[in-house]
Amino acid sequence: MNPSRKKIALERMYILFKTAISNARSDPNLAEKQANLARRISTHYRIRMPYELRINFCKKCKKFIVPGINSRIRIGRTSLKSIRIT
Repeated sequence: MNPSRKKIALERMYILFKTAISNARSDPNLAEKQANLARRISTHYRIRMPYELRINFCKKCKKFIVPGINSRIRIGRTSLKSIRIT
């Protein structure tokens, strides 16, 4: 795969996530579609999704999680990856 295509796909994933988070309150269905499209782009172009995007999906059902809107954020005791989204 051409490295420029992967770079463009990664940029597109970030854009879709930003718009999905901004649309989450007003139109949750649109936000879900945008997040799923970003996940499909990562699988189609075989790009590993960055950690800050990956934590916004449920590990079991792959549903889009918007912090503060359809989830709670808990702080753990350790300093390394101590944020728990439930």
